[in-house]
Amino acid sequence: MEYQTLTSIDSATTLQKNEIADFLYTHLDEFGDAKDDIMKCLDYALSSFGHQGGFVVLAREKGSIKGAVVVNQTGMSGYIPENILVYIAVHSDQRGKGVGKELMKKAINTAKGDIALHVEPENPAKFLYEKLGFTNKYLEMRLKN
Repeated sequence: MEYQTLTSIDSATTLQKNEIADFLYTHLDEFGDAKDDIMKCLDYALSSFGHQGGFVVLAREKGSIKGAVVVNQTGMSGYIPENILVYIAVHSDQRGKGVGKELMKKAINTAKGDIALHVEPENPAKFLYEKLGFTNKYLEMRLKN
């Protein structure tokens, strides 16, 4: 497995972003979002605008994406973590082989500052996050307008 980190410096093409978005849309399963929303997240993470940014970590095997993590920078610190892990997905044929753990380690090492993430209580990835040291300080609540 080869791992690659993309940042705003790499100037990802629309084709590359579409490939990543298609992978995430397919492999996030019931925990995913619409492809348009995934593209917005990628545009933010790979943006060269000063108030935006983040990074993407990819796992590839024979050129095909087998795992992906997308982290957005919040531009804040202290009361809000500097980073939010928005998406992580591993291809179904690679689950249970340590790809997700390796992606998370690379994301943690790449991030500057704290990382927040949201996980559904029934998502099996919750156990991986806990093993890596993530804790739940708050119960997240949202109001949809």
